[in-house]
Amino acid sequence: MKQITLAESGSGEQISHILEEREYWAIKGAMAANRPLLVRGEPGIGKTQLAWAAAKMLHRPLVSMTLDYNTEARDLMWTFDAVQRLAEAQIASATTTNKEELRDLIQVSKFVRPGPVWWAFDWESAQKQLHGGELAPAIPATSKEDKTWQPGDGVVMLIDEIDKAESDVPNGLLESLGYRQFTPQGWNRPIRLSEGSEPPLIIVTTNEERILPDAFVRRCFVLHLSLPDVQTDERAFVDHLVQRGQAHFPDAASVKISLKSDRPGEQEPLALPEAAAKLLAVDRRAAIANQRTPLPGQAEYLDFLRAIMKLMAKGEDAQQVFEQLQAFVFVKSGGTLR
Repeated sequence: MKQITLAESGSGEQISHILEEREYWAIKGAMAANRPLLVRGEPGIGKTQLAWAAAKMLHRPLVSMTLDYNTEARDLMWTFDAVQRLAEAQIASATTTNKEELRDLIQVSKFVRPGPVWWAFDWESAQKQLHGGELAPAIPATSKEDKTWQPGDGVVMLIDEIDKAESDVPNGLLESLGYRQFTPQGWNRPIRLSEGSEPPLIIVTTNEERILPDAFVRRCFVLHLSLPDVQTDERAFVDHLVQRGQAHFPDAASVKISLKSDRPGEQEPLALPEAAAKLLAVDRRAAIANQRTPLPGQAEYLDFLRAIMKLMAKGEDAQQVFEQLQAFVFVKSGGTLR
């Protein structure tokens, strides 16, 4: 298990990922098998963050795209800017009468924009295809073993929330990901993985809102992220959250919170991360019993800690903030902490 610091936020929060051993081996296995890593799990469990952590661990740029109901498989490889081409055609027709020159100025290939798959396969040609104010994905600021990253070192590609797209999107990706090549509109040659380059690590996330095609899942390494079962092992559930809360908010452990109880005075104040985790355990059990979804989980827990720490920094009392905010974050089912 390894803590990877991803960034420091403006509010002082340390954005970190706890990389567990099974996540590490899932990443290594997907890379060795040259297969996408399909990461399943409830919203807020850390699927997207895992991709950022993998990029940091491997010292590779992250190129990503979050899918929605309008996404087509082609959008992941390339898009065509028809509006810009029309504008350029209008300008060109007003400034030149030479038909050959006009055709050259508005040829289709010039208005094709690289998608994440293009960056992952051939970084240098994608960079040449940039237009106007477009920016290339960020290159790692620090080097591994004192070596500056080069395009041949490979990238991490994140295809986020693939379950929100239609089923033809994962099916449409099979060929390009399988053969590591595709041909954009207007091009007479394919974009393929550069010779001698490291293959990309492709991470695909799903919240399980839609069943993915079997053919796609079979071609993936599959990692399921989940919280410990709060109904059978509350201690493991609380410890899991506390570990992540302290990674994000190292100062939170020094904040003491008294939880309400039927037996006042019998319970010692707890460190904020543990008190918040115990509160979440109560509401998660209530949500399961009432068949209420989505279940409150890790995302709500971190949001709760973030709000308390931010308000404390502005002078608010931690105990009061804890008691006042819990109804908006956790106890949505009307349950009370016992």
